[in-house]
Amino acid sequence: MILLLLAFLGGILTIISPCILPVLPFVFAKADQPFRKSGLPLLAGMAVTFAAFAAVATVGGGWVVRANEYGRWAALVVLGIFGLTLLWPALADWLLRPFVSLGSRLARPGASTPGGSVPRSLLLGIATGLLWAPCAGPILGLILTGAALEGAGQHSVFLLLAYAAGAACSLAAAVLAGGQVFAALKRSLHAEAWIRVILGVAVLAGVVVIALGLDRGVLTRVSLASTSGLEQSLIDRLHANPQPQQNPQKNPGGMMMMMSSTAAGAAAGPQTMPELSGAVAWLNSPPLTRGELKGHVVLIDFWTYSCINCLRAIPYVEAWAEKYKNSGLIVIGVHTPEFAFEKDLDNVKRAVRDLKITYPVALDNDYKIWKAFNNSFWPADYLVDANGKIRHHHFGEGKYDETEQQIQALLKERDGQLSVSGLVQVSGTGAEAPPDNDVESPETYIGYDRADAFLSPGGLKQDAAHLYSLPKHLELNQWGLGGDWTDHAQVAILDSAHGRIVYRFHARDLHLVLGSAVNGNAVRFRVTLDGKPPGASHGVDTNAAGEGTITDQRLYQLIRQKDPIEDRTFEIEFLDPGAQAFSFTFG
Repeated sequence: MILLLLAFLGGILTIISPCILPVLPFVFAKADQPFRKSGLPLLAGMAVTFAAFAAVATVGGGWVVRANEYGRWAALVVLGIFGLTLLWPALADWLLRPFVSLGSRLARPGASTPGGSVPRSLLLGIATGLLWAPCAGPILGLILTGAALEGAGQHSVFLLLAYAAGAACSLAAAVLAGGQVFAALKRSLHAEAWIRVILGVAVLAGVVVIALGLDRGVLTRVSLASTSGLEQSLIDRLHANPQPQQNPQKNPGGMMMMMSSTAAGAAAGPQTMPELSGAVAWLNSPPLTRGELKGHVVLIDFWTYSCINCLRAIPYVEAWAEKYKNSGLIVIGVHTPEFAFEKDLDNVKRAVRDLKITYPVALDNDYKIWKAFNNSFWPADYLVDANGKIRHHHFGEGKYDETEQQIQALLKERDGQLSVSGLVQVSGTGAEAPPDNDVESPETYIGYDRADAFLSPGGLKQDAAHLYSLPKHLELNQWGLGGDWTDHAQVAILDSAHGRIVYRFHARDLHLVLGSAVNGNAVRFRVTLDGKPPGASHGVDTNAAGEGTITDQRLYQLIRQKDPIEDRTFEIEFLDPGAQAFSFTFG
Protein backbone atom coordinates (compact mmCIF):
# COMPACT_ATOMS: atom_id res chain seq x y z
CA MET A 1 0.00 0.00 0.00
CA ILE A 2 2.86 2.40 0.82
CA LEU A 3 4.50 1.73 -2.55
CA LEU A 4 1.20 2.38 -4.33
CA LEU A 5 0.86 5.69 -2.49
CA LEU A 6 4.42 6.70 -3.36
CA ALA A 7 3.88 5.77 -7.02
CA PHE A 8 0.68 7.88 -6.97
CA LEU A 9 2.62 10.84 -5.52
CA GLY A 10 5.30 10.32 -8.16
CA GLY A 11 2.61 10.56 -10.84
CA ILE A 12 1.35 13.82 -9.36
CA LEU A 13 4.86 15.25 -9.74
CA THR A 14 4.69 14.51 -13.48
CA ILE A 15 3.07 17.91 -14.00
CA ILE A 16 6.49 19.54 -13.33
CA SER A 17 8.43 17.02 -15.42
CA PRO A 18 9.66 17.90 -18.95
CA CYS A 19 8.12 14.69 -20.33
CA ILE A 20 4.58 16.02 -19.83
CA LEU A 21 5.13 19.32 -21.67
CA PRO A 22 4.39 18.07 -25.23
CA VAL A 23 0.97 16.65 -24.27
CA LEU A 24 -0.24 19.68 -22.27
CA PRO A 25 -1.76 21.45 -25.32
CA PHE A 26 -4.02 18.47 -25.98
CA VAL A 27 -5.16 18.41 -22.36
CA PHE A 28 -5.76 22.17 -22.04
CA ALA A 29 -7.73 22.16 -25.31
CA LYS A 30 -10.57 20.65 -23.25
CA ALA A 31 -10.36 23.20 -20.43
CA ASP A 32 -13.30 25.28 -21.69
CA GLN A 33 -15.75 22.35 -21.72
CA PRO A 34 -17.65 20.54 -18.92
CA PHE A 35 -15.09 18.49 -17.02
CA ARG A 36 -17.28 15.44 -16.30
CA LYS A 37 -18.14 14.78 -19.95
CA SER A 38 -15.02 16.18 -21.62
CA GLY A 39 -11.89 16.54 -19.46
CA LEU A 40 -12.52 13.44 -17.33
CA PRO A 41 -12.92 10.98 -20.27
CA LEU A 42 -9.80 12.45 -21.90
CA LEU A 43 -7.70 12.03 -18.77
CA ALA A 44 -9.10 8.54 -18.11
CA GLY A 45 -8.32 7.39 -21.65
CA MET A 46 -4.85 8.91 -21.43
CA ALA A 47 -4.02 7.28 -18.06
CA VAL A 48 -5.39 3.81 -18.87
CA THR A 49 -3.74 3.71 -22.32
CA PHE A 50 -0.42 4.84 -20.87
CA ALA A 51 -0.50 2.31 -18.01
CA ALA A 52 -1.57 -0.55 -20.28
CA PHE A 53 1.11 0.10 -22.88
CA ALA A 54 3.85 0.60 -20.28
CA ALA A 55 2.86 -2.69 -18.58
CA VAL A 56 2.99 -4.61 -21.87
CA ALA A 57 6.29 -2.96 -22.80
CA THR A 58 8.03 -4.43 -19.74
CA VAL A 59 7.68 -7.92 -21.18
CA GLY A 60 6.94 -7.39 -24.87
CA GLY A 61 10.43 -6.62 -26.11
CA GLY A 62 11.38 -4.72 -29.24
CA TRP A 63 8.16 -5.44 -31.17
CA VAL A 64 6.22 -3.41 -28.62
CA VAL A 65 8.54 -0.45 -29.19
CA ARG A 66 7.97 -0.69 -32.93
CA ALA A 67 4.20 -1.07 -32.43
CA ASN A 68 4.17 2.05 -30.30
CA GLU A 69 5.91 4.00 -33.05
CA TYR A 70 3.02 3.15 -35.38
CA GLY A 71 0.61 4.06 -32.59
CA ARG A 72 2.36 7.40 -32.08
CA TRP A 73 1.96 8.29 -35.74
CA ALA A 74 -1.70 7.29 -35.69
CA ALA A 75 -2.15 9.39 -32.54
CA LEU A 76 -0.45 12.36 -34.20
CA VAL A 77 -2.87 12.12 -37.13
CA VAL A 78 -5.87 12.05 -34.76
CA LEU A 79 -4.59 15.00 -32.74
CA GLY A 80 -3.58 16.90 -35.85
CA ILE A 81 -7.14 16.62 -37.14
CA PHE A 82 -8.40 17.74 -33.74
CA GLY A 83 -6.16 20.82 -33.91
CA LEU A 84 -7.46 21.68 -37.37
CA THR A 85 -11.08 21.43 -36.17
CA LEU A 86 -10.28 24.00 -33.49
CA LEU A 87 -9.03 26.39 -36.20
CA TRP A 88 -11.83 25.66 -38.68
CA PRO A 89 -15.16 24.74 -37.06
CA ALA A 90 -16.61 23.99 -40.51
CA LEU A 91 -14.12 21.11 -40.80
CA ALA A 92 -15.43 19.68 -37.53
CA ASP A 93 -18.99 19.86 -38.83
CA TRP A 94 -17.99 18.04 -42.02
CA LEU A 95 -16.02 15.33 -40.19
CA LEU A 96 -18.83 14.71 -37.72
CA ARG A 97 -21.61 14.49 -40.30
CA PRO A 98 -21.35 10.66 -40.75
CA PHE A 99 -21.51 10.14 -37.00
CA VAL A 100 -24.51 12.42 -36.67
CA SER A 101 -26.30 10.44 -39.34
CA LEU A 102 -25.68 7.26 -37.34
CA GLY A 103 -27.14 8.85 -34.24
CA SER A 104 -23.83 9.46 -32.41
CA ARG A 105 -23.94 13.15 -31.98
CA LEU A 106 -20.36 14.37 -31.69
CA ALA A 107 -20.10 18.12 -31.44
CA ARG A 108 -17.18 20.33 -32.23
CA PRO A 109 -15.63 22.49 -29.43
CA GLY A 110 -18.03 25.26 -28.51
CA ALA A 111 -21.04 23.67 -30.21
CA SER A 112 -24.43 23.56 -28.55
CA THR A 113 -24.38 19.87 -27.62
CA PRO A 114 -24.88 19.69 -23.83
CA GLY A 115 -21.89 18.33 -22.00
CA GLY A 116 -19.60 17.85 -25.00
CA SER A 117 -18.68 14.46 -26.52
CA VAL A 118 -17.61 11.67 -24.18
CA PRO A 119 -16.52 9.26 -26.97
CA ARG A 120 -14.59 12.00 -28.73
CA SER A 121 -12.79 13.04 -25.55
CA LEU A 122 -12.01 9.39 -24.75
CA LEU A 123 -10.52 8.93 -28.24
CA LEU A 124 -8.34 12.01 -27.77
CA GLY A 125 -7.26 10.67 -24.37
CA ILE A 126 -6.22 7.34 -25.90
CA ALA A 127 -4.22 9.17 -28.59
CA THR A 128 -2.54 11.36 -25.97
CA GLY A 129 -1.70 8.29 -23.86
CA LEU A 130 0.14 6.76 -26.83
CA LEU A 131 2.27 9.90 -27.06
CA TRP A 132 2.92 9.95 -23.33
CA ALA A 133 3.89 6.25 -23.07
CA PRO A 134 7.56 6.60 -24.19
CA CYS A 135 8.20 9.24 -21.54
CA ALA A 136 10.06 7.79 -18.52
CA GLY A 137 10.74 10.06 -15.60
CA PRO A 138 12.89 8.88 -12.68
CA ILE A 139 10.10 7.27 -10.64
CA LEU A 140 8.45 5.70 -13.67
CA GLY A 141 11.88 4.42 -14.80
CA LEU A 142 12.30 2.75 -11.41
CA ILE A 143 8.90 1.00 -11.72
CA LEU A 144 9.50 -0.15 -15.30
CA THR A 145 13.00 -1.43 -14.51
CA GLY A 146 11.70 -3.45 -11.58
CA ALA A 147 9.02 -4.99 -13.78
CA ALA A 148 11.50 -5.77 -16.54
CA LEU A 149 13.97 -7.48 -14.21
CA GLU A 150 11.50 -9.28 -11.97
CA GLY A 151 8.83 -10.04 -14.54
CA ALA A 152 5.57 -8.18 -14.97
CA GLY A 153 2.77 -9.08 -12.60
CA GLN A 154 -0.16 -7.62 -10.70
CA HIS A 155 2.17 -5.62 -8.47
CA SER A 156 3.81 -3.85 -11.45
CA VAL A 157 0.46 -3.19 -13.15
CA PHE A 158 -1.02 -1.64 -9.98
CA LEU A 159 2.08 0.54 -9.53
CA LEU A 160 1.76 1.75 -13.13
CA LEU A 161 -1.95 2.44 -12.66
CA ALA A 162 -1.21 4.34 -9.44
CA TYR A 163 1.44 6.40 -11.23
CA ALA A 164 -0.92 7.13 -14.15
CA ALA A 165 -3.75 8.02 -11.77
CA GLY A 166 -1.52 10.48 -9.92
CA ALA A 167 -0.51 12.13 -13.19
CA ALA A 168 -4.15 12.32 -14.28
CA CYS A 169 -5.11 13.95 -10.98
CA SER A 170 -2.47 16.67 -11.30
CA LEU A 171 -3.55 17.31 -14.90
CA ALA A 172 -7.21 17.35 -13.84
CA ALA A 173 -6.44 20.07 -11.29
CA ALA A 174 -4.66 22.05 -14.01
CA VAL A 175 -7.59 21.62 -16.41
CA LEU A 176 -10.14 22.67 -13.77
CA ALA A 177 -8.06 25.74 -12.95
CA GLY A 178 -7.67 26.44 -16.65
CA GLY A 179 -11.42 26.15 -17.12
CA GLN A 180 -12.00 28.88 -14.54
CA VAL A 181 -9.53 31.14 -16.37
CA PHE A 182 -11.24 30.44 -19.69
CA ALA A 183 -14.66 31.22 -18.24
CA ALA A 184 -13.42 34.53 -16.84
CA LEU A 185 -11.92 35.48 -20.18
CA LYS A 186 -15.15 34.67 -21.99
CA ARG A 187 -17.22 36.77 -19.57
CA SER A 188 -14.92 39.76 -19.73
CA LEU A 189 -13.71 39.72 -23.32
CA HIS A 190 -16.12 37.51 -25.22
CA ALA A 191 -12.99 35.93 -26.65
CA GLU A 192 -14.18 32.36 -27.31
CA ALA A 193 -13.21 32.43 -31.00
CA TRP A 194 -9.64 33.57 -30.58
CA ILE A 195 -9.14 31.29 -27.55
CA ARG A 196 -10.13 28.36 -29.77
CA VAL A 197 -7.66 29.54 -32.44
CA ILE A 198 -4.84 29.78 -29.89
CA LEU A 199 -5.64 26.28 -28.65
CA GLY A 200 -5.67 24.97 -32.22
CA VAL A 201 -2.26 26.50 -32.90
CA ALA A 202 -0.91 25.05 -29.62
CA VAL A 203 -2.20 21.57 -30.46
CA LEU A 204 -0.71 21.65 -33.97
CA ALA A 205 2.58 22.93 -32.54
CA GLY A 206 2.57 20.01 -30.10
CA VAL A 207 2.02 17.60 -33.00
CA VAL A 208 4.99 19.10 -34.86
CA VAL A 209 7.22 18.99 -31.76
CA ILE A 210 6.46 15.30 -31.17
CA ALA A 211 6.70 14.35 -34.87
CA LEU A 212 10.19 15.89 -35.07
CA GLY A 213 11.31 14.14 -31.88
CA LEU A 214 11.93 17.42 -30.07
CA ASP A 215 9.91 16.20 -27.10
CA ARG A 216 12.63 13.61 -26.37
CA GLY A 217 15.57 15.88 -27.06
CA VAL A 218 15.31 19.65 -26.80
CA LEU A 219 12.69 19.75 -24.06
CA THR A 220 14.64 17.50 -21.74
CA ARG A 221 17.83 19.49 -22.32
CA VAL A 222 16.24 22.86 -21.55
CA SER A 223 14.36 21.49 -18.55
CA LEU A 224 15.67 20.38 -15.17
CA ALA A 225 18.95 18.53 -15.62
CA SER A 226 18.51 16.31 -12.59
CA THR A 227 15.87 14.78 -10.39
CA SER A 228 14.15 17.25 -8.09
CA GLY A 229 14.67 16.89 -4.37
CA LEU A 230 11.07 15.82 -3.81
CA GLU A 231 11.26 13.20 -6.58
CA GLN A 232 14.58 11.98 -5.15
CA SER A 233 13.06 11.51 -1.70
CA LEU A 234 10.26 9.42 -3.23
CA ILE A 235 12.80 7.36 -5.16
CA ASP A 236 14.72 6.74 -1.96
CA ARG A 237 11.52 5.45 -0.32
CA LEU A 238 10.64 3.26 -3.32
CA HIS A 239 14.15 1.79 -3.32
CA ALA A 240 15.19 2.11 0.29
CA ASN A 241 18.90 1.35 0.42
CA PRO A 242 22.00 3.34 1.39
CA GLN A 243 23.18 5.50 -1.48
CA PRO A 244 26.52 4.69 -3.12
CA GLN A 245 29.45 6.42 -1.48
CA GLN A 246 30.58 8.56 -4.37
CA ASN A 247 31.85 12.08 -4.93
CA PRO A 248 30.61 13.12 -8.38
CA GLN A 249 33.29 15.81 -8.64
CA LYS A 250 36.22 13.49 -8.01
CA ASN A 251 34.79 10.26 -9.34
CA PRO A 252 32.62 11.09 -12.38
CA GLY A 253 30.85 8.16 -13.98
CA GLY A 254 31.95 5.98 -11.06
CA MET A 255 29.27 3.38 -11.71
CA MET A 256 26.88 2.16 -14.33
CA MET A 257 23.30 1.39 -13.36
CA MET A 258 20.90 -1.25 -14.65
CA MET A 259 17.94 1.17 -14.57
CA SER A 260 16.83 4.58 -15.78
CA SER A 261 19.81 6.90 -15.64
CA THR A 262 17.91 9.32 -13.41
CA ALA A 263 16.86 6.66 -10.93
CA ALA A 264 19.40 6.44 -8.14
CA GLY A 265 19.73 3.86 -5.41
CA ALA A 266 19.52 0.10 -5.18
CA ALA A 267 17.18 -2.20 -3.36
CA ALA A 268 18.43 -3.54 -0.06
CA GLY A 269 20.46 -6.67 -0.64
CA PRO A 270 20.41 -9.94 1.30
CA GLN A 271 22.19 -10.32 4.64
CA THR A 272 23.48 -13.81 3.80
CA MET A 273 25.41 -14.56 0.65
CA PRO A 274 23.07 -16.21 -1.91
CA GLU A 275 23.99 -19.32 -3.85
CA LEU A 276 25.96 -18.88 -7.09
CA SER A 277 24.16 -21.66 -8.94
CA GLY A 278 22.73 -19.28 -11.55
CA ALA A 279 26.00 -19.04 -13.48
CA VAL A 280 25.91 -20.54 -16.99
CA ALA A 281 29.70 -21.18 -16.98
CA TRP A 282 32.82 -20.65 -14.87
CA LEU A 283 36.31 -19.52 -15.89
CA ASN A 284 39.54 -20.12 -13.93
CA SER A 285 37.69 -22.46 -11.56
CA PRO A 286 35.08 -25.22 -11.35
CA PRO A 287 31.68 -24.03 -10.10
CA LEU A 288 31.82 -22.84 -6.49
CA THR A 289 29.02 -23.25 -3.97
CA ARG A 290 28.15 -21.35 -0.82
CA GLY A 291 29.01 -24.42 1.24
CA GLU A 292 32.48 -24.69 -0.27
CA LEU A 293 33.13 -21.00 0.39
CA LYS A 294 32.11 -21.07 4.04
CA GLY A 295 35.09 -20.54 6.31
CA HIS A 296 36.67 -18.11 3.82
CA VAL A 297 36.30 -14.38 3.38
CA VAL A 298 34.72 -13.88 -0.04
CA LEU A 299 34.76 -10.82 -2.29
CA ILE A 300 31.99 -10.87 -4.94
CA ASP A 301 32.78 -8.38 -7.71
CA PHE A 302 30.02 -7.67 -10.28
CA TRP A 303 31.51 -6.49 -13.56
CA THR A 304 31.20 -6.61 -17.33
CA TYR A 305 34.10 -6.31 -19.71
CA SER A 306 32.96 -3.29 -21.77
CA CYS A 307 32.26 -1.20 -18.65
CA ILE A 308 34.98 1.45 -18.25
CA ASN A 309 34.29 1.77 -14.51
CA CYS A 310 34.79 -1.98 -14.11
CA LEU A 311 38.02 -1.93 -16.11
CA ARG A 312 39.47 0.75 -13.85
CA ALA A 313 38.57 -1.29 -10.73
CA ILE A 314 39.91 -4.66 -11.95
CA PRO A 315 43.62 -3.98 -11.18
CA TYR A 316 42.69 -3.50 -7.52
CA VAL A 317 40.51 -6.62 -7.41
CA GLU A 318 43.29 -8.68 -9.01
CA ALA A 319 45.86 -7.25 -6.60
CA TRP A 320 43.68 -8.18 -3.60
CA ALA A 321 43.15 -11.68 -4.96
CA GLU A 322 46.89 -12.19 -5.29
CA LYS A 323 47.92 -10.57 -1.98
CA TYR A 324 45.37 -12.31 0.26
CA LYS A 325 44.86 -15.68 -1.46
CA ASN A 326 46.95 -17.46 1.19
CA SER A 327 45.27 -15.56 4.03
CA GLY A 328 41.76 -16.90 3.47
CA LEU A 329 40.34 -14.56 0.79
CA ILE A 330 38.53 -15.91 -2.28
CA VAL A 331 37.65 -13.38 -5.00
CA ILE A 332 34.86 -14.21 -7.46
CA GLY A 333 34.14 -12.01 -10.43
CA VAL A 334 30.48 -12.24 -11.45
CA HIS A 335 30.36 -11.21 -15.11
CA THR A 336 26.85 -9.88 -15.76
CA PRO A 337 26.53 -8.58 -19.35
CA GLU A 338 25.13 -5.23 -20.38
CA PHE A 339 25.27 -5.81 -24.15
CA ALA A 340 24.31 -8.98 -26.01
CA PHE A 341 27.86 -9.64 -27.27
CA GLU A 342 29.06 -9.84 -23.65
CA LYS A 343 27.09 -13.07 -23.25
CA ASP A 344 29.38 -14.84 -25.70
CA LEU A 345 31.67 -17.25 -23.83
CA ASP A 346 34.59 -16.78 -26.23
CA ASN A 347 34.38 -13.00 -25.89
CA VAL A 348 34.49 -13.23 -22.09
CA LYS A 349 37.35 -15.74 -22.21
CA ARG A 350 39.31 -13.33 -24.41
CA ALA A 351 38.61 -10.42 -22.07
CA VAL A 352 39.65 -12.42 -18.97
CA ARG A 353 42.88 -13.38 -20.72
CA ASP A 354 43.63 -9.85 -21.97
CA LEU A 355 42.89 -8.33 -18.56
CA LYS A 356 45.10 -10.97 -16.87
CA ILE A 357 42.35 -11.98 -14.44
CA THR A 358 43.38 -15.06 -12.44
CA TYR A 359 40.54 -15.36 -9.92
CA PRO A 360 37.33 -17.36 -10.63
CA VAL A 361 34.79 -15.72 -12.93
CA ALA A 362 31.11 -16.78 -13.01
CA LEU A 363 29.16 -15.96 -16.17
CA ASP A 364 25.81 -14.58 -15.02
CA ASN A 365 24.18 -14.30 -18.46
CA ASP A 366 20.65 -14.77 -17.09
CA TYR A 367 21.05 -12.24 -14.25
CA LYS A 368 20.24 -14.89 -11.67
CA ILE A 369 23.13 -14.03 -9.33
CA TRP A 370 22.56 -10.32 -9.96
CA LYS A 371 18.92 -10.67 -8.88
CA ALA A 372 19.82 -12.87 -5.90
CA PHE A 373 22.03 -10.04 -4.59
CA ASN A 374 19.40 -7.46 -5.58
CA ASN A 375 22.21 -5.60 -7.30
CA SER A 376 21.84 -2.58 -9.59
CA PHE A 377 25.40 -1.46 -10.39
CA TRP A 378 28.59 -2.14 -12.32
CA PRO A 379 31.01 -2.43 -10.62
CA ALA A 380 29.66 -3.58 -7.26
CA ASP A 381 31.66 -5.30 -4.51
CA TYR A 382 30.14 -7.40 -1.71
CA LEU A 383 32.35 -8.64 1.14
CA VAL A 384 31.23 -11.85 2.89
CA ASP A 385 32.66 -13.03 6.22
CA ALA A 386 33.70 -16.59 7.09
CA ASN A 387 30.16 -17.33 8.33
CA GLY A 388 28.57 -16.39 5.01
CA LYS A 389 27.22 -13.00 6.13
CA ILE A 390 27.49 -9.95 3.86
CA ARG A 391 29.35 -7.40 5.95
CA HIS A 392 30.28 -4.64 3.53
CA HIS A 393 29.45 -3.42 0.03
CA HIS A 394 30.62 -0.66 -2.25
CA PHE A 395 29.11 0.53 -5.54
CA GLY A 396 31.19 2.14 -8.27
CA GLU A 397 34.84 3.07 -8.51
CA GLY A 398 37.00 4.47 -5.77
CA LYS A 399 37.36 3.99 -2.00
CA TYR A 400 39.77 1.13 -2.68
CA ASP A 401 41.66 1.73 0.57
CA GLU A 402 38.44 1.45 2.55
CA THR A 403 37.47 -1.80 0.84
CA GLU A 404 40.92 -3.30 1.42
CA GLN A 405 40.81 -2.33 5.09
CA GLN A 406 37.47 -4.13 5.35
CA ILE A 407 39.07 -7.21 3.75
CA GLN A 408 41.89 -7.12 6.29
CA ALA A 409 39.45 -6.72 9.21
CA LEU A 410 37.39 -9.76 8.14
CA LEU A 411 40.53 -11.86 7.59
CA LYS A 412 41.77 -10.99 11.09
CA GLU A 413 38.34 -11.78 12.48
CA ARG A 414 38.55 -15.18 10.81
CA ASP A 415 42.05 -15.84 12.13
CA GLY A 416 43.08 -13.86 15.19
CA GLN A 417 46.72 -14.88 14.70
CA LEU A 418 46.87 -13.49 11.17
CA SER A 419 49.05 -10.48 10.53
CA VAL A 420 48.09 -8.43 7.48
CA SER A 421 49.00 -4.80 6.93
CA GLY A 422 49.76 -2.28 4.25
CA LEU A 423 47.68 -1.53 1.17
CA VAL A 424 48.24 -2.62 -2.41
CA GLN A 425 49.84 -0.12 -4.79
CA VAL A 426 48.19 -0.16 -8.20
CA SER A 427 49.12 1.80 -11.30
CA GLY A 428 46.59 1.16 -14.04
CA THR A 429 47.51 1.84 -17.65
CA GLY A 430 45.45 2.41 -20.77
CA ALA A 431 41.72 2.09 -20.14
CA GLU A 432 42.47 0.83 -16.60
CA ALA A 433 44.05 4.13 -15.56
CA PRO A 434 42.03 6.15 -13.03
CA PRO A 435 39.79 8.91 -14.44
CA ASP A 436 40.66 12.59 -14.48
CA ASN A 437 38.82 14.93 -12.11
CA ASP A 438 37.70 17.22 -14.94
CA VAL A 439 35.00 15.13 -16.66
CA GLU A 440 31.78 16.77 -17.80
CA SER A 441 30.58 14.19 -20.34
CA PRO A 442 28.31 11.30 -19.32
CA GLU A 443 28.08 7.76 -20.64
CA THR A 444 26.16 8.05 -23.92
CA TYR A 445 24.36 5.19 -25.66
CA ILE A 446 24.06 5.01 -29.44
CA GLY A 447 21.25 2.44 -29.60
CA TYR A 448 17.85 4.16 -29.60
CA ASP A 449 16.65 2.43 -26.43
CA ARG A 450 18.76 4.72 -24.21
CA ALA A 451 20.03 7.33 -26.68
CA ASP A 452 20.02 10.97 -25.62
CA ALA A 453 21.21 14.32 -27.00
CA PHE A 454 21.21 13.01 -30.62
CA LEU A 455 21.26 15.97 -33.03
CA SER A 456 21.34 14.66 -36.62
CA PRO A 457 18.38 16.06 -38.61
CA GLY A 458 15.28 13.87 -38.44
CA GLY A 459 16.28 12.01 -35.27
CA LEU A 460 17.06 8.32 -34.92
CA LYS A 461 15.14 5.86 -37.11
CA GLN A 462 14.42 2.70 -35.16
CA ASP A 463 15.49 -0.62 -36.73
CA ALA A 464 15.55 0.84 -40.24
CA ALA A 465 18.39 1.72 -42.63
CA HIS A 466 18.72 5.47 -42.96
CA LEU A 467 21.13 7.94 -44.55
CA TYR A 468 22.09 10.34 -41.75
CA SER A 469 23.80 13.71 -42.08
CA LEU A 470 26.05 15.21 -39.43
CA PRO A 471 24.63 18.15 -37.46
CA LYS A 472 26.01 21.55 -38.45
CA HIS A 473 26.70 22.57 -34.85
CA LEU A 474 27.13 20.71 -31.57
CA GLU A 475 26.88 21.91 -28.01
CA LEU A 476 28.61 20.02 -25.20
CA ASN A 477 27.56 16.33 -24.98
CA GLN A 478 25.57 16.40 -28.20
CA TRP A 479 26.34 13.91 -30.96
CA GLY A 480 25.27 12.79 -34.40
CA LEU A 481 25.65 10.20 -37.15
CA GLY A 482 26.69 10.60 -40.77
CA GLY A 483 26.29 7.97 -43.47
CA ASP A 484 24.17 4.87 -43.95
CA TRP A 485 23.34 3.38 -40.52
CA THR A 486 20.73 1.06 -39.02
CA ASP A 487 20.09 1.96 -35.40
CA HIS A 488 18.84 -0.83 -33.13
CA ALA A 489 17.89 -0.79 -29.44
CA GLN A 490 21.46 -1.41 -28.21
CA VAL A 491 23.69 -0.74 -31.23
CA ALA A 492 24.06 1.20 -34.47
CA ILE A 493 25.41 -0.81 -37.43
CA LEU A 494 27.10 0.81 -40.41
CA ASP A 495 25.65 -0.45 -43.70
CA SER A 496 28.21 1.09 -46.07
CA ALA A 497 31.72 2.46 -45.82
CA HIS A 498 32.66 5.96 -44.66
CA GLY A 499 30.02 6.32 -41.97
CA ARG A 500 30.86 8.79 -39.22
CA ILE A 501 30.02 9.61 -35.60
CA VAL A 502 30.68 13.04 -34.11
CA TYR A 503 30.58 13.99 -30.40
CA ARG A 504 31.29 17.23 -28.49
CA PHE A 505 32.89 16.18 -25.19
CA HIS A 506 34.79 17.44 -22.16
CA ALA A 507 37.14 14.84 -20.62
CA ARG A 508 40.70 13.57 -20.75
CA ASP A 509 39.79 10.15 -22.18
CA LEU A 510 37.20 9.14 -24.76
CA HIS A 511 36.23 5.49 -25.11
CA LEU A 512 33.82 3.85 -27.52
CA VAL A 513 32.44 0.32 -27.30
CA LEU A 514 32.81 -1.08 -30.83
CA GLY A 515 32.51 -4.34 -32.71
CA SER A 516 32.22 -5.79 -36.19
CA ALA A 517 28.88 -7.04 -37.50
CA VAL A 518 30.69 -9.46 -39.84
CA ASN A 519 32.51 -12.19 -37.93
CA GLY A 520 36.20 -12.27 -38.75
CA ASN A 521 36.15 -9.00 -40.70
CA ALA A 522 38.24 -6.18 -39.28
CA VAL A 523 36.92 -2.63 -39.69
CA ARG A 524 39.39 0.22 -40.21
CA PHE A 525 38.67 3.64 -38.75
CA ARG A 526 40.23 7.08 -38.38
CA VAL A 527 39.57 9.63 -35.59
CA THR A 528 40.12 13.39 -35.35
CA LEU A 529 40.05 16.03 -32.62
CA ASP A 530 38.63 19.36 -33.76
CA GLY A 531 39.14 18.23 -37.34
CA LYS A 532 42.83 17.26 -36.93
CA PRO A 533 44.66 13.98 -36.19
CA PRO A 534 45.00 13.51 -32.42
CA GLY A 535 48.82 13.36 -32.41
CA ALA A 536 50.11 12.87 -28.87
CA SER A 537 46.50 12.78 -27.60
CA HIS A 538 45.75 9.43 -29.25
CA GLY A 539 44.45 6.54 -27.14
CA VAL A 540 45.88 3.06 -26.75
CA ASP A 541 43.75 1.80 -29.66
CA THR A 542 44.76 4.54 -32.11
CA ASN A 543 48.03 6.00 -33.38
CA ALA A 544 49.12 9.62 -33.76
CA ALA A 545 47.41 9.79 -37.15
CA GLY A 546 44.17 8.66 -35.52
CA GLU A 547 44.14 5.29 -37.27
CA GLY A 548 42.86 2.10 -35.70
CA THR A 549 41.12 -1.21 -36.40
CA ILE A 550 38.15 -2.97 -34.85
CA THR A 551 39.22 -6.57 -34.28
CA ASP A 552 36.71 -7.73 -31.67
CA GLN A 553 33.76 -6.49 -29.61
CA ARG A 554 35.05 -4.48 -26.67
CA LEU A 555 35.77 -1.02 -25.30
CA TYR A 556 38.32 0.97 -27.35
CA GLN A 557 40.28 3.89 -25.92
CA LEU A 558 40.44 6.36 -28.79
CA ILE A 559 41.56 9.60 -27.11
CA ARG A 560 43.80 10.37 -24.12
CA GLN A 561 44.48 14.09 -24.17
CA LYS A 562 47.90 15.48 -23.33
CA ASP A 563 46.72 19.08 -23.71
CA PRO A 564 44.70 20.95 -21.07
CA ILE A 565 41.16 19.60 -20.95
CA GLU A 566 38.52 21.70 -22.68
CA ASP A 567 35.47 21.19 -24.89
CA ARG A 568 36.61 19.27 -27.98
CA THR A 569 34.85 17.84 -31.03
CA PHE A 570 35.62 14.18 -31.67
CA GLU A 571 34.89 12.49 -34.98
CA ILE A 572 35.40 8.90 -36.06
CA GLU A 573 35.10 7.73 -39.67
CA PHE A 574 34.78 4.02 -40.44
CA LEU A 575 36.52 3.14 -43.68
CA ASP A 576 34.77 -0.24 -44.02
CA PRO A 577 31.13 -1.30 -43.58
CA GLY A 578 29.94 -3.46 -40.71
CA ALA A 579 31.07 -1.32 -37.77
CA GLN A 580 29.00 -1.72 -34.59
CA ALA A 581 28.86 1.27 -32.22
CA PHE A 582 27.37 0.76 -28.74
CA SER A 583 28.25 3.53 -26.27
CA PHE A 584 30.67 6.33 -25.36
CA THR A 585 32.33 6.54 -21.94
CA PHE A 586 34.76 9.13 -20.62
CA GLY A 587 37.49 9.48 -18.04
